[in-house]
Amino acid sequence: MVSRILDATSFYAGVPFSSQEQGFTTPLVFEEIKHIKKSHDAVQTLIDLGRLKIIEPEEKFTSIVLEKSKQTGDLSELSKEDISVLALCVQLDGELVTDDYTVSNVARHLNFRVIPIMTKGIFKALDSVYSCPACNKNFEKMSDCPICGSKLKKKSSQSKSSSNPVRKRSII
Repeated sequence: MVSRILDATSFYAGVPFSSQEQGFTTPLVFEEIKHIKKSHDAVQTLIDLGRLKIIEPEEKFTSIVLEKSKQTGDLSELSKEDISVLALCVQLDGELVTDDYTVSNVARHLNFRVIPIMTKGIFKALDSVYSCPACNKNFEKMSDCPICGSKLKKKSSQSKSSSNPVRKRSII
C-alpha cells in the first residue's frame, strides 16, 4: 500500500476525516493546523486511532527537495511546511494529497503521484524562470533585476520539463 502524505490543504478540505486510509504528515503541518485540533480534537482522534502518523522527515530527504526545487525555480515559493511534506513524500515513497500548485509541481518533478482535492490539479510539471517585466530578461533566482532594478516575476519556462504528465486520481 502506498503511503499517503497530507499537506495542510488536505486537512482544511476534510480529507483525513472522510477517508479510512492511513495518512502521514509532518510536525510542521501539524502545528499549522493546530486550530483544527483545538476546536474539535478531531486530529488527535485520528492519531489515537492510528489513521494519522506524524513523522519528521530526515535531513537527507529535505536536501533532495531543496535541490530539486532550486532546479525548477520553485524554492522561493515553498514554505517550510511545504518542504517538509515533500521531503516526507520522498522518504516514504508516497503520494501527495494537495491542491497547492507549487508543491504539486515539485512533487511531479520528483516523480511522485499528486492527488488533487478540490481542483483539477496540474496537467504537466513545468520549470520556472524569473522574468523582468521591464527588460524582458530571464533569471534563475528570484530577486530584483540586476540590470534595471525592477522586481522579477515568476513564469513558466518555455523549455520542456523533464517530468511526465500528471496522472490524476480521485481520493474519495
